[in-house]
Amino acid sequence: MNTKIIKYSPLFLAAVFFLNSCNSKKEEPVKAEIEPKVETFALAKEKLTTELRLPAELTGFQQVDLYAKVSSFVKLLKVDIGTKVKKGQLLIVLEAPEISSQLAAAESRLKSMEAIYATSKSTYNRLYETSKVEGTISKNDLEMASGKKNSDYAQYQAAIAAHKEISIMRGYLEIRAPFDGVVAARNVNLGTFVGPAGKGSDLPLLTIQEQSKLRLAVSVPELYTGYLHPGDEMSFNVKSLPETFTAKITRMSGALDLKLRSERVEMDVHNTKGNLLPGMVAEVLLPLNAKDSTFVVPKSAVVNSAEGLYVVKVVNHKATRVDIKKGREIEDKIEIFGDLTPNDKLVKIASEETKEGDIINE
Repeated sequence: MNTKIIKYSPLFLAAVFFLNSCNSKKEEPVKAEIEPKVETFALAKEKLTTELRLPAELTGFQQVDLYAKVSSFVKLLKVDIGTKVKKGQLLIVLEAPEISSQLAAAESRLKSMEAIYATSKSTYNRLYETSKVEGTISKNDLEMASGKKNSDYAQYQAAIAAHKEISIMRGYLEIRAPFDGVVAARNVNLGTFVGPAGKGSDLPLLTIQEQSKLRLAVSVPELYTGYLHPGDEMSFNVKSLPETFTAKITRMSGALDLKLRSERVEMDVHNTKGNLLPGMVAEVLLPLNAKDSTFVVPKSAVVNSAEGLYVVKVVNHKATRVDIKKGREIEDKIEIFGDLTPNDKLVKIASEETKEGDIINE
């Protein structure tokens, strides 16, 4: 009996061993997919405070342009641009020779009429006392003396009025400061002819500004006027200075500008250091504080799709879309208005991929 010996190569044995080991592996069970957890939050009301940056302008709290009231020449100029002045301080002395002549004539006439009236009054008094003795003075003479006295008195009063008028005009030759301030502009020199109808009347002699206290004026758009009230404090800054200043709303116009549709709001700024100047352009930071509490959510919770704006509400672990309208926005928060109630659960990061009725794994 022949015995057959089969020889196997090492490579063949290795292949057989590999196939057997593969067949011996047990099949692993397929794990079911688990829905990822979705972050939600409870809806709550709060007052959203936003800020609005607007350009504004600083002006002197008081400003006046000084003109000459009578035709005259500049005789003495006691101030210049930048001079600090006090109320009632003499600034300019004007010269008008004709006024001096008129004043001298008025004084002479006043003294003359005063003497004439004194004489006629004395005559009347003497005749009146004499007429008490019957038959000494006729009634006609007494009446003529009384008429002369009254006429002289009227002319005397007219002379007083004329003298006073010329004296007032002479007072116009002295230009004085109406309030404490700084000379912001000077448009005349010594010898300049000035007057209401003169060559120098086109521009004011001087411009005086009060700079210890300034006005900050800003035009607030119609949309935001309801958020501001007198007494509200706000901050502002100017480009030329590093620090931030504060001021309170003092005046509101109460009407909208017909061109800009904005309301003029003014604040008083106490310029104690004197580093703020009239004419500076400022940037005002207006806080817009809401009157009532509203629903405020993260912007990521609002979906803006072709179907409109909505949030995803979670009810019994299922997604429900709720249509909303948005209000003001600030940073990563936004006001929303819709069919919602406090403590409703909303998806914090919502997307269009979430469909109505989808299971939400919280």
